Amino acid sequence: MNDKLGGGAAGRRQIMGSDKAGWAVTASLVLAVVFSVMMAGTAFAQDFRFSRFVVEGNQRVDASTVLSYADLQTGEVLSAADLNTAFQDILASGLFETVSLDPQGSTLVITVEEWPTINRISIEGNRRLDDEDLLRLVRSSPRRVYSPTTAEADADAIVTAYETQGYLAATVEPRIIRRSDNRVDLVFEIREGRVVENERVTFIGNRSYSERRLRRVLETKQANFLRSIVGRDSFVADRIEFDRQLLTDFYRARGFVDFEVLSVSTELSRERNATFITFNLREGQSYDFGRITVSSDLPDIDTERYLDEIRIRPGRTYTPVAVDSTITRLELLALREGRDFIRVEPRVTRNDAALTLDIEFNVTRGERVFVERIDIEGNQTTLDRVIRRQFRIVEGDPFNPREIRAASERIRALNYFADVQVASREGSAPDQVVIDVDVEERATGSLGFGASFSSDAGAGLTLSFSESNFLGRGQSLSFDINTTQDSGNSQITFVEPAFLGRDLALSLSAFLITSDTNNAEFSTERLGGRVALGFAAGEDRRLQLRYEISQDEVLG
Repeated sequence: MNDKLGGGAAGRRQIMGSDKAGWAVTASLVLAVVFSVMMAGTAFAQDFRFSRFVVEGNQRVDASTVLSYADLQTGEVLSAADLNTAFQDILASGLFETVSLDPQGSTLVITVEEWPTINRISIEGNRRLDDEDLLRLVRSSPRRVYSPTTAEADADAIVTAYETQGYLAATVEPRIIRRSDNRVDLVFEIREGRVVENERVTFIGNRSYSERRLRRVLETKQANFLRSIVGRDSFVADRIEFDRQLLTDFYRARGFVDFEVLSVSTELSRERNATFITFNLREGQSYDFGRITVSSDLPDIDTERYLDEIRIRPGRTYTPVAVDSTITRLELLALREGRDFIRVEPRVTRNDAALTLDIEFNVTRGERVFVERIDIEGNQTTLDRVIRRQFRIVEGDPFNPREIRAASERIRALNYFADVQVASREGSAPDQVVIDVDVEERATGSLGFGASFSSDAGAGLTLSFSESNFLGRGQSLSFDINTTQDSGNSQITFVEPAFLGRDLALSLSAFLITSDTNNAEFSTERLGGRVALGFAAGEDRRLQLRYEISQDEVLG
């Protein structure tokens, strides 16, 4: 017998309810109402006093558990409202499909029908998403009590997974199949529908940049003739918020300090297979840098020396990146001078007539707060030291919020983690701070195979492997093998990014290159190795020293 679970449409999720189980819950609620009305009619004539409670129909749930939900005491005077409350409390426990209360003299008989247990869970109708990926979203599990509420939440989670892939028309219908011994099979029937593409992405209020230029900024892409291979032209609601930030960063970096995305409207076509996205913008005016000064109330600060450290020049287009970079340079200068807890605060003065921004960098002394410890969680494979070396501070050093944000960006730049969260909280004392690092690891390795054929070189094979976080040590290991009938090229490379525990990247490579073409009377063979050492040459620059040695042979 194939039954649906109780419920009804769940908004945009389109989770369909079922008839049988829904009838059972509805019947129970109707019974509660009828029971309440009947008791209300007799409440004026009599109250109830029971000397015994009997629970019937329970198989897995103990009778004492049922009575604990009812919360009734023998010998006490009970009204019809009290019995109705007991009925509702038992039903609200979620353990029973139906509940009835039957007063029989001085005995109250509580009859329950338990929800069945789940025998197995299956998913049908899915082609775009695998069973394993969808089952990880399901909270219902075999050998546990079936819950319509949980099943509806599971269906809602599956629909959400499809929405993130652009399938806005997907529907999920959970059904139960009755089995013996009060067991059911839970089946999620999926109708995927077609992927919803971004048919058109338009902008309102853009005067300085064309729609074509702004589309290049967005992560969301407009569908074109490459729609069969480009995945970013499918609609993903969560991507819109990211696009708002991308547009804001794009304009702010070009001096538009008042830029704002007023709204984003998304319209779905009548066929529910395409969306029309419109970004409503307010650009404002583009500002340039005006006067650049340094001030400080600290007596031992040489403002002229700090001013010489600034690379911003008046007349250039204003960008927040230049301001942040300048703050970092000035705070690093204070550290080189042996000054801890120095903070640099930019003070901006607008000149709307000249469309310039005067920046005053005020050097102040911040609070004396120290780093108590750095806690790292979520790294199952990556060693703690790989994450810790991204911090320029250690336990006991002065706390610098800007350095913490920079370390967070460096951890993300490793590309070892799908998500990185770095936050600070008060430690064991008001002047102590604990830094919490929570990461979610991602796959960092790849393995590739390939084959080719040409009339000149004949058949060829390609094998490649790369791992950017080898054994969780942050090391990189890769090799490539390319062979044809006439030539071969093989190479293996190992990189240690923190050689001798310092910011030195040591790279070791070995290679073998051979050729034996029909157009030449000789063949060649080259065997060699390469050693490289990279190091920082500035805030955003690196240099590399490289040495290569090889043995080249020409064979007749």
